[in-house]
Order: sequence, then C-alpha cells, then structure tokens
Amino acid sequence: MPKATTPGDLTITPRDRRFGRGVAMRRWWLNDDPYATAFYNALSVTFPKGEGFFVDSVRRFRDGTPPRLEREINAFVKQEVMHTREHVAFNRHVTDQGYDVALLDRDVDAALALTKGRPPIGALAATTALEHFTAMLAHELIANPKHLAGAEEQPRALWLWHAAEEIEHKGVAYDTWLHATRDWPRFRRWWVKSLVMLVTTGRFFTGRARGMAELLRQDGITGPAAWARMAWYAFGNPGMARKIAGVWAAYFLPGFHPWKHDDRTLIALAESDYEAAVLSRAA
Repeated sequence: MPKATTPGDLTITPRDRRFGRGVAMRRWWLNDDPYATAFYNALSVTFPKGEGFFVDSVRRFRDGTPPRLEREINAFVKQEVMHTREHVAFNRHVTDQGYDVALLDRDVDAALALTKGRPPIGALAATTALEHFTAMLAHELIANPKHLAGAEEQPRALWLWHAAEEIEHKGVAYDTWLHATRDWPRFRRWWVKSLVMLVTTGRFFTGRARGMAELLRQDGITGPAAWARMAWYAFGNPGMARKIAGVWAAYFLPGFHPWKHDDRTLIALAESDYEAAVLSRAA
C-alpha cells in the first residue's frame, strides 16, 4: 500500500453551524447575478443525496481500517451529515423562490442509480473522485474572494463553512480507497481510479450545466446566448472550471494524494469569515 501523506497533525473537527434560518434572501442572492446564483443553487440541490452517497460509500469500508483512519472516517461522516442538513435548509430557499428542482433531483437519482448492483469498491472510487472535485472547488472558493463577492451574508457564510470542512477532510475518501485496494497492483489501482475520474468528470459537468440551464430557463434566460454566458462563467470570469484544471489533472499522476498540496491555511481564513458573519447577525 502506498504511504499516505495526510498530515500527522491534522484534526477533522465537525462544526455544528446553522445558516439562514428565518432570513429572507433575494432570488438572485449572489450579486444579483442569475448565472452565479444558478451555479450555486444547482450545486446545492445535488448535495443532500450526493453526500449521503459519499457517507455510505466510505462507511462500507470502515471496518478493519487503522485506528486513525477510522476516527477520520467517523469525523467525515459527522461533517457530511451536517452539510446535508444545512443544504436541505438552503434548498428550501431555492424552492421558496419558485424554482422547480424536480429535473435536477431526477438527474441526481439517475447518476446514483448507475452504482446500484455494482461492487461497493466502484462507489468508493466515484466518491474519491467527487471528493477531489469538492476539495478543488472549496480551495478556489476560499482562495479567490471574487467567487462570492456581493453574496448575501448567510449563504456566503454557509458556503465558506462547507468549503473549509471539505478541505479538512479531503484525504479521507482517498485514504479509505488506498486501504481498501491495498492488495491491488499499482497499475490496477491507477487505472480504475483514473477511468472513474474521467467518467465522473463528464457526468459532473454535464449535470451541473443541465441544472444551471434549467434554473435559468425558469428565470426566462434561454438560448445560445445563455449557454455562452454559462461557459464564460465557468471558463472565463470568474472561471472556476479553468482555475481547477491543473489540480484536476494532478489526480492522474503517479503518487497522487490530496494532501500533497497542504492548503489548511484556507480553513482558518474561511472560519474567520463565517464566524464574523455569525457574530454580525447575532449583534
């Protein structure tokens, strides 16, 4: 089994926060921008079922893991359960604004159905790939304030809190994968995780684009111009997809591990921001 590089002094701390309860938000809560708002709304709709899938996939392989990894899996599960709770609450705002998310829900169900009846190790490989995606997005979200510039206070605090914890537990699914495949030949492990990442990437971008387009359609924004603006948002300005491309490609390198890039300083940065938002609201 390749040696994992999760920092020895890393502590995964579930932070029990609640956001946006009883607070009215604008329909386009992110800088009055329908495209930016649609991106985060569409992403949030996928989280409750998606994170439940992550939890189940990792927990299946918890028995027999080293004590430290077992503790990290338990903390990972607690964090993901709280993320689910908060995004369920956030998604009520989305539907309260009159958005119909049925198509987005069906797309998530269809994606998850593809793992039914397949070996659990496949679901773990998919979780490992998607956790890399969430860690990449989380890093960029905190590192570049432009992404949430102009956002309302409570949703901004929610996304920063979520991003901080995604960075903190970004190695758990991967370390679980390394343990579960410890008897595999290295090439087999690399081939399976790489193939799953390629398939997952295609589905991720297709699903999020379809979700954004559906929410924008309900705002009366359609046609080639809408798709061009969506592409510009992803690859131009602020360009989240463009900015994570290098880190995405690193997943395919021999010896990859999420913690080869130690970005824990961003956790403290995000914490200071969302704590300030919570204190401001309580004042």
